[in-house]
Amino acid sequence: MRTFRLAITGDFLNENGQSAYGDLGFQAIESCPFIEHHYLMDHAPRKGDESYWDQLYSMALEPAHIRDVDGVMVLRPYVRANVFADGAGDLTVIARSGAGYDKIDVEACTDHDVLLFNLPNVLNHSTASTALMFILALAKQVFPSDRITREGRWDLQPQVMGMEIEGKTLGIIGLGASGRELVRLVAPFGMRILAYSPQADPAQAAALGVELTSLERVMRESDVVSLHSNLTPEKYRMIRAEHFAMMKPKAYFVNVARGALVDQAALVQALQERRIAGAGLDVFEVEPLPADDPLTQLDNVILTPHFAPATSDIWTAGGKQMSKSIVQVARGEVPASVINRAVLDRPRFRAKLERFIENQAISMAETN
Repeated sequence: MRTFRLAITGDFLNENGQSAYGDLGFQAIESCPFIEHHYLMDHAPRKGDESYWDQLYSMALEPAHIRDVDGVMVLRPYVRANVFADGAGDLTVIARSGAGYDKIDVEACTDHDVLLFNLPNVLNHSTASTALMFILALAKQVFPSDRITREGRWDLQPQVMGMEIEGKTLGIIGLGASGRELVRLVAPFGMRILAYSPQADPAQAAALGVELTSLERVMRESDVVSLHSNLTPEKYRMIRAEHFAMMKPKAYFVNVARGALVDQAALVQALQERRIAGAGLDVFEVEPLPADDPLTQLDNVILTPHFAPATSDIWTAGGKQMSKSIVQVARGEVPASVINRAVLDRPRFRAKLERFIENQAISMAETN
């Protein structure tokens, strides 16, 4: 038996050292006889340390974290090139617990013979349903209606009248998996759907009833714009002041992708000046969003803490999928959803992975 040593970033835990998110779905890891795992406790919250939450999205792996381990499971911390300052050692795999991997230096992983995989599909439905939640809440003016009801201001009913989304135009930026799932979810509303997605398959889009077009046309013609694009250096602040200026005054903007895709100051100005009707945001340029950020002072925006798609069901399902893939690597097998496929042909990586092939016999014996 060859022991596979796994480190898990401590941001899965609460200040008592227990799961912060209920059932993490790690049973396959915890019960596997050839996997030893531990949490990186310097990434975990400590009682009384309020500064931890300010650093939650800026934490990073350090060279010491990958020393003497074969795999690392990462939730939020960055994986920059400097983590390999002392070399990769035995590190064989980095598992990103989520879909996005913009905080991980993929090229550095490949250069140091480390496979990177993620969970590309587990959040598709929950991300799309979050976008739909924002769309309906904004269109129906749920939060302003709630406010006047609590204040006993029924005389303000005419001021909180919403709109129907039936028959309106939905613009989707990024017709990937979650974007396509949003198309499926809004089907009963009979919306006209435009999409800006340069990499999308025109035939697939047509089959979904989606018209592929320019970003400018999406911004001009849509009653709701929903952002689902992945973040790359080329897409940094792809949505800027000139794009918000194109939008209809009664249109809404939704972002369930990445905050850095948007010039947030330009969005704030558009909302402050009521040049667009409102926004629903789960992501921000700086995270956590500072308590005094101008967005928090606006009454025409709904804010959630980069967490709305992360339901208890998703945590468990994602953990089970992640655990299954970790066990595969610990048996000398290549998991699904490899990001840096070029690493598969590198001799040093193949040698590291093949150390664990002997564990396949243990798995088969347990199955029998």
